[in-house]
Amino acid sequence: MMRVLVTGGAGFIGSTVADAFIEKGHAVDVLDDLSTGFRNNVNPAAGFHRLDLRSEEAARLVAEGRYDVISHHAAQMDVRRSVREPLFDADVNVCGTLNLLEAARRGGVQRVVYASTGGAVYGEPVSLPVREEHPINPICHYGISKHTVEHYLFLYHHLYGLDYVVLRYPNVYGPRQNPRGEAGVTAIFAMAYLEGRQPRINGDGTQLRDYVHVRDIARANLLAADPGNARASTSVLNIGWGEGHSVLELDEIIRKLVGTPVTPCFGPALPEEIGRIYLDSGKAAAILDWKPEIPFEEGLADLVDHLRKGLAR
Repeated sequence: MMRVLVTGGAGFIGSTVADAFIEKGHAVDVLDDLSTGFRNNVNPAAGFHRLDLRSEEAARLVAEGRYDVISHHAAQMDVRRSVREPLFDADVNVCGTLNLLEAARRGGVQRVVYASTGGAVYGEPVSLPVREEHPINPICHYGISKHTVEHYLFLYHHLYGLDYVVLRYPNVYGPRQNPRGEAGVTAIFAMAYLEGRQPRINGDGTQLRDYVHVRDIARANLLAADPGNARASTSVLNIGWGEGHSVLELDEIIRKLVGTPVTPCFGPALPEEIGRIYLDSGKAAAILDWKPEIPFEEGLADLVDHLRKGLAR
């Protein structure tokens, strides 16, 4: 059994990851300030600490908590907000993580599993599917702040021996995804159609993204967190299907699942949004024995069903 701290563990992805650790018999604590997460997402079997990642109290928890592994999901994760508020984005994602890493090295943490972003660090791809060796040219502040932490992880391993695994996520979707925010196109579209509203597509809808269900993401975290997997040490791994789905395709599937005559409206393309990207996860398959398992339409049906049940309550 490991002692695991999941930062951002009241959020959509973090809470699902925390559940997966608990289901495997590990002792889990959750750190979240509830700025975007929800208390009812937190598993009752987890210890809960409502703290800001940047705070002295958060650092004390990490330094004194005797954690074996930290699954680090706490972040400012909205691309558009990062463009509007770049100082805030850097403060949370870079300075907040530095606060965590300083405490982790003092506290004897064995491994940090870091939720990075394959959808934003590479920028507009020069080749597809994108491999980890692809040039890093982010076109939004969020991509830069998330990638900066990858360099700090390398440094803390070099200076202090702190082990880490970086998981570069694609577009993640599934139950608990917030349909009321600016990010998370799958949940936003599904909720709009369930409520009889028109969602808005930015641009012409031909943008391509790699969509992976949150339960597949949680499984990748479990595999990456195992300190006994020496091959995973200091790895940077894409997590994805290696194929893209357009926004128009996503929209069509969700409309069919909801059973609605409503159609989307269209707005201007956003300069910070990448036109097409999907990720080669061959390295994750080789090192973690991980491959995605939940097909796109099946996963979208799971999300729509979750949101429909929530509206019925």
